[in-house]
Amino acid sequence: MERKEIMALLLAGGQGSRLGILTKNTAKPAVRYGGKYRIIDFPLSNCINSGIDTVGVLTQYQPLMLNHHIGIGIPWDLDRKNGGVTMLSPHVKGGEEMGDWFMGTANAIYHNLDYIDRYNPEYVLILSGDHIYKMDYSKMLEFHKENNCTATIAVLEVPFEEAGRFGIMNTLDDDKIYEFEEKPANPKSNLASMGIYIFTWEKLRQALIDDNKVHANSDFGMHIIPKMLADGETLYAYRFDGYWKDVGTIESYWQANMELIKTVPEFNFYDSFWKIYTNSENQPPQYVVAGAKIKQSIISEGCEIYGEVYSSVLGPDVIVEEGAVIRDSIFMENVVVKKNAVIDRCIIDRNTIVGEGAVLGEGENVPNEDKPNIYNTGITVAGENTVIPAGIKIGKNCVLYGDTKEEDYADGKLESGKSIVREVGRR
Repeated sequence: MERKEIMALLLAGGQGSRLGILTKNTAKPAVRYGGKYRIIDFPLSNCINSGIDTVGVLTQYQPLMLNHHIGIGIPWDLDRKNGGVTMLSPHVKGGEEMGDWFMGTANAIYHNLDYIDRYNPEYVLILSGDHIYKMDYSKMLEFHKENNCTATIAVLEVPFEEAGRFGIMNTLDDDKIYEFEEKPANPKSNLASMGIYIFTWEKLRQALIDDNKVHANSDFGMHIIPKMLADGETLYAYRFDGYWKDVGTIESYWQANMELIKTVPEFNFYDSFWKIYTNSENQPPQYVVAGAKIKQSIISEGCEIYGEVYSSVLGPDVIVEEGAVIRDSIFMENVVVKKNAVIDRCIIDRNTIVGEGAVLGEGENVPNEDKPNIYNTGITVAGENTVIPAGIKIGKNCVLYGDTKEEDYADGKLESGKSIVREVGRR
């Protein structure tokens, strides 16, 4: 096997519980973003655009959609005999009666030492699979080499009042790290870790082996990085000043999609020098009839628009029938909105049917009574394969899932903050 100078390990096993019903059956990195893309497309595209052609994708929670999407890596030019993309899931090792789940970020890498050793890299790039950004990792590698680092950690300057929500790197004037603080109450610095690391592999390999003897849930931020600092290893912060978005909540996910439809979006899909690649099915072009209205929206392939769409992001194969009105909303793929339905500030997952004359997103902004910490900003969410009957009125911060019936709605309404969750296919 040809030795690689650098390879990437992409952590994509997270549940993304703060996205609520959107990740009930889908890992967070596989959630759609911007109509045609999925969140994991961004770090994968960054890798190939940076000249990194060997990527291990570590999966765990609900990996089916992720495995299907990535396949053998053709869209990202990662279908290679020497390197390419490899899907890595928890597994039984030789001599063990049962396998173990990945228990932490570093623990996940430890369980895949054999895979990394096949390529015997000089350096290893560790990535999260759930952030939206463009980054040239080759420049970060150059920085790592110039400073003869054990580890280089990408950081982003955040407002001091928000620094307590992040892992913070305290540095000297030359950006050499002398201290790491996890969510400090009184931060000394505003350099937040982005969860992007480059390690000298020889050093990291030994650190993973040593730490596994002490911590079953070995984590980079909690264990590996503090131990390296304590041992006097050289760690540097690499400053990143571009667009970076953690779409880990319903509000941040909705807001990040809405930013894409600004006249001059901060994040540009149309950069020919740094393309974002994805695995798209072959669909016909979108079709818009005479009399339909579309204003400042993203409309993906295969959509049919007979009604009105304003300030919204529509995934592939969405049908908006005559008289239907969509405002400030996000649709995944294969959604049907029947005649005269009105949808305002909603997220509608794939394979959902909104009945004729139904109204979603009206009323007072009352937090969801079941999960107020997730649904509290006025956004109503319908999970995948949901059926909403004709004529139903649904409020804000509501959660819908499954084949709902008229009898599920008292007086034909679902008040703000209420939820109806049924098994898909209920009859």
